Amino acid sequence: MKYGILVLMFVAVLFSSCSNDDNNGVESVPPRLLAEVATENDEEIREFLQTHFYNYEEFEAPPADFDYKIRIDTIAGDNMDKTPLLDQVTATEIKVSYYEFALSEEETDIPHTLYYLMAKTGAGENPTVADSVFVRYEGTLLDGTKFDASETFLWQELPLTVRGFANGISKIKSGTTDGLIVNTDGSFSYSNSGIGLVIMPSGLAYFSGTGGSGRLPRYANLMFSIELGNYIFETDSDNDGVPSILEDVNGNGYMYDDNTDGNDIFADFQDADDDGDGVSTRNEITDENGEIIFPYPDADNDGIPDYLDPDTK
Repeated sequence: MKYGILVLMFVAVLFSSCSNDDNNGVESVPPRLLAEVATENDEEIREFLQTHFYNYEEFEAPPADFDYKIRIDTIAGDNMDKTPLLDQVTATEIKVSYYEFALSEEETDIPHTLYYLMAKTGAGENPTVADSVFVRYEGTLLDGTKFDASETFLWQELPLTVRGFANGISKIKSGTTDGLIVNTDGSFSYSNSGIGLVIMPSGLAYFSGTGGSGRLPRYANLMFSIELGNYIFETDSDNDGVPSILEDVNGNGYMYDDNTDGNDIFADFQDADDDGDGVSTRNEITDENGEIIFPYPDADNDGIPDYLDPDTK
């Protein structure tokens, strides 16, 4: 099953529930405030982290038959002496704004906390939130209910996934090409992949939507165990010569609010003519031999490179 984390970034999602009134009509229930839900989500996540642990001892001293999968259990009974996840995760803050979910209440830059841990450090480097990654994963709710999984490695364009997934993977070091193993059944594995756990509030996932083909509750916190095999360094999604991460012009890690020309639905990382001047971005950043010029040309020296400046061609 590989349907849960992909999202359509430009489709306005209708968040409503239905109830019968006297006229058998539909009553629309508006979504809650981002700030309100973020606080509640974080309390729920921290409670979970305090009362659960993962199989860190197996990762520290792997048994011969260890499959390197993260397993979560409750701190109780024979497990009372285990170290809680709260003492092992790292927290990072990500700001979320209303337009990311097509909300009507104009809440901007609301802080949300993402939690992650590294169970096994990969031999490679960290991808960015704009890269394409070769990954396998399992997504669950905090109660352990599985809603999505990829048992084999697959390529994922991180900007096409929920923000918590993309930001979480950016904290994991990948494997490397020389660690790739082609198994007898044609599947892939890595001897030096990175393995981690990512836990996110609903504002970094589907918020009041029911993602995963409608399988998720509204305002659900999500957890992903992730194995990162490899990634494409400086992924260029629109093949315009500018790495996608450099098309995050405002540097906020959200790829869809950078639309320099403002004339179409495509964000800069998807747009082959970023400033809409009729000259492709690639043509504006290459010389007569087709070689990319860096720093990118700025013909009028106004501090805006030509490929983002409609007044220069």
